Amino acid sequence: MIYQTPVPPDEMLTYGVPSRRIVAWFVDIALLALILLAMWLMLVLLGVLTLGLGFHLLGLLPFVPFCYHLLFLAGPSSATPGQQLLGLIVRRNDDLGRPSALQAVISTIVYYLTLATSGLLLLVVFITTRRRALHDLASGLVVVRTQAMQALTPGYGYGNIWGRSP
Repeated sequence: MIYQTPVPPDEMLTYGVPSRRIVAWFVDIALLALILLAMWLMLVLLGVLTLGLGFHLLGLLPFVPFCYHLLFLAGPSSATPGQQLLGLIVRRNDDLGRPSALQAVISTIVYYLTLATSGLLLLVVFITTRRRALHDLASGLVVVRTQAMQALTPGYGYGNIWGRSP
């Protein structure tokens, strides 16, 4: 007889996710700032060395945050470094599989549109099921705890997310 691990309730998947997402956001902002600073310094140096011809490449810097989020969401980790550090992972809402490239693009575009409108629309996370933000709803994604996903895989007990046996 084949036993299947029951899908944990939404509470297990999303317990503590909003607060972790906030801290992860600050981690990602700090990493982006370091990346942008390093790129800016290299491009300014290139501009000086090419007697001004390389300064036009500075126009590419605004695309770096978009690429950062898009490539990490569509990549094998399915999470930005900040989310990984805080034990979060981005999954499809319907079957908890990895996000597709199209879903990552939609999520990233709507995320930056939400930030462009003061970011207050991110507060919708407190009233939606599975604590989903607008960019999650638009792209069909959900952010869950990595431990909850591990509890779904063979070899892990259902109750391991809470640190006790079932």
